[in-house]
Amino acid sequence: MAALRAAKQALRREIKGRVSRVVSQKLFRHPKYLSSQRVAVFLNMHDEVRTDDILQDIFKRGKACFIPRYFTESSHMDMLRLRDMEDVEHPAASRRRLRQRGSSGHRQEAEIGGLDLILMPGLGFDKKGNRLGRGKDFYDTYLERCRMHPKGKPYTMALAFKEQLCAEVPVGEHDIPIDEVLYEDEE
Repeated sequence: MAALRAAKQALRREIKGRVSRVVSQKLFRHPKYLSSQRVAVFLNMHDEVRTDDILQDIFKRGKACFIPRYFTESSHMDMLRLRDMEDVEHPAASRRRLRQRGSSGHRQEAEIGGLDLILMPGLGFDKKGNRLGRGKDFYDTYLERCRMHPKGKPYTMALAFKEQLCAEVPVGEHDIPIDEVLYEDEE
């Protein structure tokens, strides 16, 4: 029984990896991604589209790469700039380097220069641009702050598995719709 369960999990990981590569390839051809120089991307959890290929592509193309930093005691989130894949691959070392370089300076860099594109995670999405997050309002709070930036709100794009598409996602008054959902069955 344990061997069967392990085989099913391995198959699910393989399928998620394959679908993640399809979604990534669609992103790499997308006009908004191609024209963006300052891109924020999430570090994926096990149930989200994998973003490792996207991170590598951002650095390969010479774009500025930002990742979210969450303050779990509140709904505050800011964006930290990564300099290279080493910041991603060795998180403990990169946290030390970010502190040494002054994480507040990195946070301000995203706020000062703004962002062109934010790639967003979520549990569910609908065609109206509504997103079901994990309940802490990190992205909605951050996007509200972005609206006050001289560049305005960046373009927002969710990366999703087709199973995450819903007929309707419940929303609250503070929820900010995303601009687009990118998934593997898109026409």
